[in-house]
Amino acid sequence: MRNIFIIILLAISLPSTIFASGPSREFYSIRIYQLKNASQESRLDAYLQTALLPALHRLGIAGIGVFKPVGNDTAAVKKVYMLIPFKSLEQYTNLQASLDKDAEYNTAGAAYIEATFDNTPYLRMESILLQAFPDMPRHAAPKTLRGPKTERIYELRSYEGPTERYFAGKVQMFNAGGEIPLFARLGFNAVFYASVLAGSHMPNLMYMTSFDNMAAREQHWKDFNSDPFWKQLVAEPQYQHNVSHVDIVFLHPADYSDL
Repeated sequence: MRNIFIIILLAISLPSTIFASGPSREFYSIRIYQLKNASQESRLDAYLQTALLPALHRLGIAGIGVFKPVGNDTAAVKKVYMLIPFKSLEQYTNLQASLDKDAEYNTAGAAYIEATFDNTPYLRMESILLQAFPDMPRHAAPKTLRGPKTERIYELRSYEGPTERYFAGKVQMFNAGGEIPLFARLGFNAVFYASVLAGSHMPNLMYMTSFDNMAAREQHWKDFNSDPFWKQLVAEPQYQHNVSHVDIVFLHPADYSDL
């Protein structure tokens, strides 16, 4: 009940563009696991691959993404990103209860679930809750990627707005403004576009695009920045100063990722 109450408060306080009417829009949970060494990474991979993803599939949750940052092998603190799509907030809030009832999940994931305080499978886990944009209400697996999976680049972008009003303008820019169709026309293979409902950086939107490799990514963004429609859109007065901070993370898909 407490989680549902929090979500109701968020719905009241966030810009109306986030909860606009239209086709049913997915909710997303982005989990970011922080790991201290390769042993934790191996234990987490085993849990995700053999326990959590199969359990989510049994619950009817498909198209789950698991990603690792480029250069993760040499990072001091390793990370694993997980994207879980939900059809509703009820499905999101009931997830743990559903997992607790799944005997197969609890058996397969025992090493993770029953880890002791002095031998944990991760350092810390961050969870971000999002809702899909109206003009892309459901996430999508990339359709035109042809390169080896090990070379594929998934680009996760986070745009923070200076205030709620400016943030609403950036959301509008993606939807009514036509930025989403522009990405589609230029072949960015978008996975999702979404507003952050609860996270550590607010107001905030996030989206993910995907490419065969880093060279393809560079060419796509070159084409985007030189496109006449983009130049006209970004110059419009109502869309000025609507992003105060940008974070970009380059990711490779895990071998067992659905995406």
